[in-house]
Amino acid sequence: MPTHKGSLEVICGPMFSGKSEELIRRLRRAQIARQHVLTCKHSLDDRYMIECIISHDGNKLEAEAIENVDDILRLGMNKKIEVIGIDEVQWFDKKIVSIICDLIETGKRVIVAGYELDFRARPVGPMPLLLSIADKVTKLQAICTICGKDANLTQRLVNNKPAKYDDPDIVVGGAEGYQARCRSCHQIDRKPCFDESKDEYKQEKI
Repeated sequence: MPTHKGSLEVICGPMFSGKSEELIRRLRRAQIARQHVLTCKHSLDDRYMIECIISHDGNKLEAEAIENVDDILRLGMNKKIEVIGIDEVQWFDKKIVSIICDLIETGKRVIVAGYELDFRARPVGPMPLLLSIADKVTKLQAICTICGKDANLTQRLVNNKPAKYDDPDIVVGGAEGYQARCRSCHQIDRKPCFDESKDEYKQEKI
């Protein structure tokens, strides 16, 4: 008999698209089904309460604030745990991919949520790999704050103006520093480079 293996579900999209809301919904359904759930978030996410996942709509779920990805493996390998939810997965280093694969091999259902493109419209950290190996991908859209169309990108604002391409990768914030925008309304002072033959691309790879 083959060993029962788990699965990976990825919820992605720009800020304000409802990623955390959808993650909370799926984890609550698992709890209603009397499954043992482990909920994790990156310790960088201290916007509301460090011990909870909280959506922009105010829904919340208790969570472990994780800095070292090895802690997710340690906690997730508990035999009682059946479902593992990870919010803001894009902030973890790429080791998170191998850890998730190890958890799946032992039969865990892993659900992760995060944005796949940064404010420059470049792929973020482990997200490209996670999207590639996922059993199920849910790509959400927000509403563009400028024109009201579907938004797939995140606009970072600094003093109410579009952030510069060379600004820091991670700045924790909410509506005061970010907006959802469609491709036409998204603004950046330099287009992202995806040509691997150019030094600029090699230096800027995450």
